[in-house]
Amino acid sequence: MDQAITLKEMVDKSSEKRYPRTDKRDLKVISVTSGKGGVGKTNVVANLAFSLTRLGKKVLVLDTDMGLGNLDVILGLTPVYNLHHVINGDIPVSDAIIHGPGGMMILPASSGVQELSELTSHQKLNLLSELDKLEQNVDVMLIDTAAGISSNVMYFNTAAQEIMVVVSPEPASITDAYAVMKVLHTKYGECHFKLLVNMVKSPADGKEVYRKLSAAADRFLNISIDYMGAIVQDKYVRMSIMEQRPVVDLYPWAEASKGFLSLARAVCDWPPNFQLKGNIQFMWKRLMQQSNWGRI
Repeated sequence: MDQAITLKEMVDKSSEKRYPRTDKRDLKVISVTSGKGGVGKTNVVANLAFSLTRLGKKVLVLDTDMGLGNLDVILGLTPVYNLHHVINGDIPVSDAIIHGPGGMMILPASSGVQELSELTSHQKLNLLSELDKLEQNVDVMLIDTAAGISSNVMYFNTAAQEIMVVVSPEPASITDAYAVMKVLHTKYGECHFKLLVNMVKSPADGKEVYRKLSAAADRFLNISIDYMGAIVQDKYVRMSIMEQRPVVDLYPWAEASKGFLSLARAVCDWPPNFQLKGNIQFMWKRLMQQSNWGRI
């Protein structure tokens, strides 16, 4: 394929027609999480967000890794404010949002602020209250969580409508992904998960990881796991990270880019999920009850 091809040419015309912008939107709130660090979760978020913008969606990304957030670094952005300032009440959330590639909106996390690694109940409510004030039209909200099973991670996962777990083929990553789903199920009542396998050598490797996790879940947990596919290990991903740009933007012909675009199309096809989970979703409830954010 000609490497001069543009991303616009990569997105087929049928997709552009299938996913039009409309005045009445069904907001999708998706957490992207992992059991183990180093599985490329934040890079997945960046490329998924960019791919969604290419499909005509307006995207807001929340980087909620309070201690080691790096979404802005991956995208070559230098924010003036971050979640730390919002949670402390220093500025309104609208002043902390920055714009990234493709026009995606990003609420960057703080980095190296230890006291935010475990948010208090007051801080969590303050953050949701600030988000509730946003006056933006958004189709998809992606929540980039930290890795692991900390209270912050659990909180933001349970606040989302959908939970997508990112895992790599490494045995430790598979074990930790299972542990995250187990905790979310046994302690928080989550029963449905999406699974994306990252950095695979072949699509068959991704299906094998899914098979292992699904078999264990069927045997020991009463949960369902939807397979969202796999992103191949691609030299262009590493190159794009060094250049601080999404691989889908810089190298749209790359196999990984095709995987991210396929994932974005799948997300667009997800039916709206209007089920509320617990008592911390007052913001999501309000957003889903509105035809668009501009009227909130």
